[in-house]
Amino acid sequence: MKHKKVAALTGLVVAAVTVLGLTAGIGNARTAKTAAGYKVYLIPKFIGVPVFTQNSIGAKLAAKELGDTVTYNGPTTASATGQVQFINTAVQQGYNAIIISADDPNAVAPALKRAAAKGVKVISYDGDAAPSARYIFVSPPDAKSIGQAQVEWVGSEIGYKGQIAILSAAATAANQNTWIRYMKATLAQPKYKGMQLVKVVYGNDDDAQSAQQMQALLQAYPNLKGVISPTTVGVAAAARVLTQQHQCGKVQLTGLGLPSQMRPSVKKVGLWSETDFGYLAEYVAHNVLDGKLTNATGQTLRAGHLGVRSVGPGHTIILSKPIVFTKANIDNYHF
Repeated sequence: MKHKKVAALTGLVVAAVTVLGLTAGIGNARTAKTAAGYKVYLIPKFIGVPVFTQNSIGAKLAAKELGDTVTYNGPTTASATGQVQFINTAVQQGYNAIIISADDPNAVAPALKRAAAKGVKVISYDGDAAPSARYIFVSPPDAKSIGQAQVEWVGSEIGYKGQIAILSAAATAANQNTWIRYMKATLAQPKYKGMQLVKVVYGNDDDAQSAQQMQALLQAYPNLKGVISPTTVGVAAAARVLTQQHQCGKVQLTGLGLPSQMRPSVKKVGLWSETDFGYLAEYVAHNVLDGKLTNATGQTLRAGHLGVRSVGPGHTIILSKPIVFTKANIDNYHF
């Protein structure tokens, strides 16, 4: 009888340990690092455009250095609904982290919160998600400096006088709307009193729609002197329209554009290294998963060749300052 009791107790202990082990395994499923490293899902606003392709190249380079795996995929057009499908896929396939450029910060928030509740770390970059739905935002240069700079770029080309318009991406894009808000505040300053913002239009980060909006601006405002397009899709489409309609000398164009696309067309545009953008976002995701980085202000990480970056207010890590491309330096940049 005594041996039977001991055997029974032993069986209960083994069963209990097994259950505890399984429970612990379930709880840590999303953050446990395997021999193959972490699985990270990178979701752009949409695929098929150079700027987001550059992000994926940078993220995969960082993943190679860190021993992780990055999957890059997303909708084929700018769509928050489309992004939700990929968020759900990342959760279902057991990814440890999601890096996302949110098309609409609030529309994707419920899906991101469900992912976080299952242990997936959510890192936003480029286009921020609702702060309550992500852990850290990897940001472009601060929004105020981007907005102010673009007004100055176009102002310097038109002698700070005349009508200007803004060709933006989606009306729901948080980063675009923030930059435009700072543009309007900058235009209210005495230096820019001779400049009049006549219209803000939206091309939805679609080449054809952006071109149509640019054509409509030229027709509606024959005295238009300048256009700001703070989106790589929009500024490239606008440049093409101006070239086709022989308006390059009459209407000055600036904004945020890839030097590889804007080299033949524009006197002055700006951006940052989109490859470094994806690279930094993957380093952030990895260090969060490793438990080496929290979202507390002042926390730092060493991000490979980018050096040390720190967490600022709003759980934000800033990539860099804007790079201004002109005819004098644009041939030095190859992205």
